Amino acid sequence: MVKLTMIARVTDGLPLAEGLDDGRDIKDAEFYKQQVKALFKNLSRGHNEASRMSIETGPYVFHYIIEGRVCYLTMCDRSYPKKLAFQYLEELRDEFERVNGPQIETAARPYAFIKFDTFMQKTKKLYQDTHTQRNIAKLNDELYEVHQIMTRNVQEVLGVGEQLDQVSQMSSRLSSESRIYADKAKDLNRQALIRKWAPVAIVLGVVFVLFWLKNKIW
Repeated sequence: MVKLTMIARVTDGLPLAEGLDDGRDIKDAEFYKQQVKALFKNLSRGHNEASRMSIETGPYVFHYIIEGRVCYLTMCDRSYPKKLAFQYLEELRDEFERVNGPQIETAARPYAFIKFDTFMQKTKKLYQDTHTQRNIAKLNDELYEVHQIMTRNVQEVLGVGEQLDQVSQMSSRLSSESRIYADKAKDLNRQALIRKWAPVAIVLGVVFVLFWLKNKIW
C-alpha cells in the first residue's frame, strides 16, 4: 500500500505538499518523514543524480521521480508493485505541474501547495488496491517498464550525503586553520624582526639625541 507521499523543490529541498492523512497507520511515521527530508536535502545538493530511484528503508521502499525542478516521492510497502508506485507518482506530477507549474519557482514558504492534498488523497485511493481491474491493467501494460530503475538502501544513499558533508566541513576547517596559522606566522615574523632591529634602533636613537643635544649646547 501507499503510505506516505511528499513533494519538494529539488533546487533547495523546500517541501511543497504532503498527504495530510499519511502515516497515521505507520509506527515511527515521523522517523520516515525525517528520512524523506534528509533525502530532499541531499538531492538539493546534487548528491544523487538519478531522476528515478527506489530506496529501501526498513519494511518500506521510497520511490521518487524528479521532473524539472520538483521531486515527487512516495513510500510504499516492499510488496507493493514498483510499476504502480511510479505510475502513481506520474499522475501526481502531471496534475501538480498543470495546476501549480508557474508558482513552483516562486514559492517561499514550506507546504505552499498543501491544498494539493485533495488530489493526492483521491489518487492514492485509486492505487491502494492492486487487484482492481484498473490497476491490473496498469500492471499488465508491457509498454511501461521499471526494471532499469535503480534500487538502493537508505543508509547508502543518505550516507553518501553525510560523508560529503563531513569532507566539506573538514575542508572548511582546514582552510580556517590554515588562515589562523598564516596569521600566527606573520605575527611571529614581525616579533622576530622587532627583537632583531629594536636594539639597533635604540642605539641609533640615543646617538641622534646626543648629537642633537651637542649641537644645541654649542
